[in-house]
Amino acid sequence: MQQFPPKLGWNRKRLETLDRRTRIGVWSAALLTGIMGVVNLWSAVVPSYPERTAWLKHFFPFSVRVGGHLFAALAGFILLTLAANLLRRKRVAWYVTVALLFISIFSHLIKGFDVEESVLATVLLIQLFVLRKAYTAQSDRPSIAQGIRVLIAAIVFTMAYGTIGFYILDGYFSINGAPINFSFSESLWQTLAMFFTADNAGLEPRRRYAEFFANSIYAVGTTTLTYALFMLLRPVLLRGDPATLQDRKRAQQIIDEFGKTSLARLSLLPDKSYFFSPSGRSVIAYVAKGRAAIALGDPIGHPEDLKEAIVSFQQFCNQNDWFPTFYEVLPGTLLLYQTLGYRWAQIGEEAIIDLHTFNLKGKANQDFRTAMNKLTKAGYRLQVYEPPIDDGLITRLKPVSDEWLQSKQGSEKQFSIGWFDREYLSGCHIAVVYDAHAKIIAFSNLLSGYNRKEVTVDLMRHRNDAEKGTMDFLFASLLQHFQQAGYDSFNFSLSPLAGVGETSDSLRVEKGLHYFFEHLNQFYNFKGLHQFKEKFRPRWEPRYLVYPSLTVLPDIAVGLVRADSGDRLLDYLKSDS
Repeated sequence: MQQFPPKLGWNRKRLETLDRRTRIGVWSAALLTGIMGVVNLWSAVVPSYPERTAWLKHFFPFSVRVGGHLFAALAGFILLTLAANLLRRKRVAWYVTVALLFISIFSHLIKGFDVEESVLATVLLIQLFVLRKAYTAQSDRPSIAQGIRVLIAAIVFTMAYGTIGFYILDGYFSINGAPINFSFSESLWQTLAMFFTADNAGLEPRRRYAEFFANSIYAVGTTTLTYALFMLLRPVLLRGDPATLQDRKRAQQIIDEFGKTSLARLSLLPDKSYFFSPSGRSVIAYVAKGRAAIALGDPIGHPEDLKEAIVSFQQFCNQNDWFPTFYEVLPGTLLLYQTLGYRWAQIGEEAIIDLHTFNLKGKANQDFRTAMNKLTKAGYRLQVYEPPIDDGLITRLKPVSDEWLQSKQGSEKQFSIGWFDREYLSGCHIAVVYDAHAKIIAFSNLLSGYNRKEVTVDLMRHRNDAEKGTMDFLFASLLQHFQQAGYDSFNFSLSPLAGVGETSDSLRVEKGLHYFFEHLNQFYNFKGLHQFKEKFRPRWEPRYLVYPSLTVLPDIAVGLVRADSGDRLLDYLKSDS
């Protein structure tokens, strides 16, 4: 799925210098395009100077000259739309803008010999030609093809619709007060006149239906043109399987060697695409949703390749009109991202328990001892299964998972956590709580840390009629199990928004997330999850979202929701956990 420039391995200093040199040019070109759009709209509604139009009357009739005003207005509206896309360095936007500037130059000269507007358009045209190599961001190729097909079909359909309509509606229209019955050629000309002349070649509706029909021609043309423009400017979309089998094997080799946290294991789930650094020593697992390319954690690979991986991933995203974003970043890499121009905000904390010092003694752990004693006497027991997991056990866990999901009125999450998938679960540790009748009451799957003795909780699910204290029993027993097995730490994974925006020096973004944590808990139960983990008195470690600028946060937020929900937005909003 990776598409990066063949010369991406150029000297990095030279590449960054070129970017700095063109940045001002790209911004000024986008600004001038917006100004040109405003000038076009203003010029379209303001009458031309009589002394300039006097000699134009000998060459162009009034309807054509006024039609120039119409073209100027349309070009102005589209140029305003294209200005933002030029700032995104869209190649298609460059082509369309150049074409519209040529049209603008001629329309300004035809409608009133407006030399000033034509000169401004010419200056912008020259600037765009000079900067043409800077516009490298691709649009979605299937969408471009569909947009072109829609545009061609729209022109053909609109012409056919108008021609047939005028031909059939005898006596419904008049020209200069006289009723007219259109011939086929006159119907075709009149349809063209609806778009190329300001007075519709003198056409006047005589009946209400005739007025509706004339307006419907504009509606059909405008709607299809807007849709075609939208399709032409869409960012690249990933279709089909996010990654090839070869890419997955290559990613697994790098992750097996350099992976450290549980995110490394989640990076191998089938919803991820992969970007490999130019050196091939690092991999970034990401999902692309809308304009957001969201990487799960930091790049995984050789430490000396970290900067190269981040910079080349940014180049790759720029090519595809995406925002590079990194989710659940470790604190130790924030300075590097900051030096590369990124911003960051804390998104939560991971609850980590040191198994060398963990114990259930003392008053603070009385609830755990009570739950364990009570359920042990009732015949409950914990069984921890090591991978590979037998398919029969996974089949028995499925009803428990389904019952839990139904009680939450939601569906499986993805991206930063796992989901109930047989292939995925077969490679995990699975802890199961049985009652006295060997019925499965609750379970959790756990991920072993790469290159470290740490285990991380992923799914934790139980039946609706589970005894109170069942999950306390499950995890207290699990902590003791992995402590005896010689593990160093037990990670309860991320508590979203925990510890975010609580201090006076917190970033504004973090304070906004804190408000979300305090006031929308009824929908997402963030506090309940955090309070459950807090009972184990863990060490809290912050995790961060790294992003390029504040302006792209809304797109990133939507992209994260889509990634977490697997594009099942309604189910995501219904789920409270």
